[in-house]
Amino acid sequence: MDFTELKSIVMDAGINLLLGIIILVVGLFLTHWIVKLISQSKAFVKLDPSLQSFFRNLIKILLIVTVVLTAASVLGVPLTSVITIFASAGVAISLGMQGALGNLVGGVTLLILQPIKTGEFVKIGEHVGFVKNIGAFYTEIKTKDNTIISLPNSNLTNTAVINYTRGGIRRVEVSFLVSYTTDIDLAFNTLKNMTKGSDLILQDPPPKVVFDKCRDSGMEFEVRAWTDAPNFSKVRKYMTLAGKRALDEAGIRIPYQQMDVHIKQD
Repeated sequence: MDFTELKSIVMDAGINLLLGIIILVVGLFLTHWIVKLISQSKAFVKLDPSLQSFFRNLIKILLIVTVVLTAASVLGVPLTSVITIFASAGVAISLGMQGALGNLVGGVTLLILQPIKTGEFVKIGEHVGFVKNIGAFYTEIKTKDNTIISLPNSNLTNTAVINYTRGGIRRVEVSFLVSYTTDIDLAFNTLKNMTKGSDLILQDPPPKVVFDKCRDSGMEFEVRAWTDAPNFSKVRKYMTLAGKRALDEAGIRIPYQQMDVHIKQD
């Protein structure tokens, strides 16, 4: 091999290397620009925030892989070899990260089927709180005392999920115990009128007062009223406090646990 041939080979390799670098730099710039453009599109903005994050990362990864493969092809690296390396690495990683892959599949399932969404109030297993974030591997639940709980996505797809928000409205149920000497109609009317004292309580469906059961120390009435899901706690607190005050104003006694002892003399 003479100097001319060596010079030609080096120049060709240099040109390919330069082209590969240019493709890599320009490709990464275009990837950032395309992802930003898609993220600002009207259709994309309408998606759930969790879906936005998932698709944004997926598109970014696919574009980066495409750019890397294109640059490798320009450098003269056989694509079959590169793909084989990626496939081998993928098998090795999948064997070592079975749990993480299960969480990833669970995350994709949650984002597609959407049994829960960000901001909804849910109960998953023994955990109750607002959905803060649905990630690729973990879902974060924020409890009422501001504690963040991270739950593996694979568990969520195999666990019963109670969604308190999805229905739009919720029924609030509060029980009151009154003395057996109480006039039943008076108790009904007193508690029914109490439900009209808050604008947060819906009148359609209408509130109901039911005679639930007889207990050892008194009669139990249950007030059932509907409200918008976000107002559940407020309405429950209102009904508990307003119901007690209404019964007191009506002269209806709320009994406490007691035992009457009768002495019989011969």
